[in-house]
This record gives sequence, C-alpha cells and structure tokens, in this order.
Amino acid sequence: MRNYLICTVITSSVLLDRQRQLAYQHFLNGEISHDSVQRYLAGERQTSVHLWRVVKSHVRKIESAEGVLIVDDSIAEKPYTDENDIICWHYDHSQQRNVKGINFVTCLYHNAGVSLPVGFELVAKTEHYTDPKDGKEKRRSPKNQERILSRNDTASASQPDCIQICAQ
Repeated sequence: MRNYLICTVITSSVLLDRQRQLAYQHFLNGEISHDSVQRYLAGERQTSVHLWRVVKSHVRKIESAEGVLIVDDSIAEKPYTDENDIICWHYDHSQQRNVKGINFVTCLYHNAGVSLPVGFELVAKTEHYTDPKDGKEKRRSPKNQERILSRNDTASASQPDCIQICAQ
C-alpha cells in the first residue's frame, strides 16, 4: 500500500502547491521528503500506464460489478504563473468564466467505499490560432475532451483510455 501512497503523492504533486505537498508529507509521517518528490518529477515522464502498474493489484482486490469509473475534468488555478502549453486559459464551468491554470482529466475506480486513481491526462494547448470573432491569438488542444479520454486518434473511439488500461 505504501507504493500506492507514494504514487498518489508523486502524480498529484505536479498539480499541488508547496503547502499541499507539505501536508501530504506530514500525512505520510515524513516517509517521503519534498526533495525526493522533486527528484522523481525531474525524472522520466509518468503516464497513466505507470500509475496503472502501481494500482492494478489494489484495484483487482476490490473490483466487482458494482464498481464504477469516475472521470473528472478539473482546473488547478495558476493565476500568477507565466502562460505556456500546460498553464493557459481554460473555461471553468463551475465558475462560469475563463481561468488560467492546469486543466487535467483524472479517472478513479470506486468500489466498496474505496477510490483509487487509475488514470490521468494533462490537457496541453499546443495549437495557436486567431479567433475570428475578436482577432486575438488563442490556444487550443489538438485533442478535444472526447479524444483525451480515448486511446485511439479518432474521436469515435469506443472506450476511454483509462478503461482500456484497466482492462489489461
């Protein structure tokens, strides 16, 4: 179970500020130092496949027909950070306005009162275009929400990536 907690802290730390990282560190009784998290993040880029390798055995222990896959689209606001492909403007439906931050999609498997992260994707807006309405330069992701959730390059993929990963 310790590996699961480490993975949760490490994958989440990309999206968390220093104060939250310290709270997680305190929760784990100092098992993971801030420096070790930073070294880990500077290493190989982690993907949903890496996360799945860590949590798969835990999911298999609790899975049943009553289990559900929860897909969440969230934005971690970063109003004072310079804009780039990851930290940019996104429409936040909960606030009914555009906010600058990191848009990410997470997949959780929930069953028997336990929720485990099984997949994630950072939304990168790498395409620049000129908005025909106001003439301003804007960014967009080459993948829309449906394509982010799919493993295939077509928008009509039958299953989200995290479902396909869980089936392995």
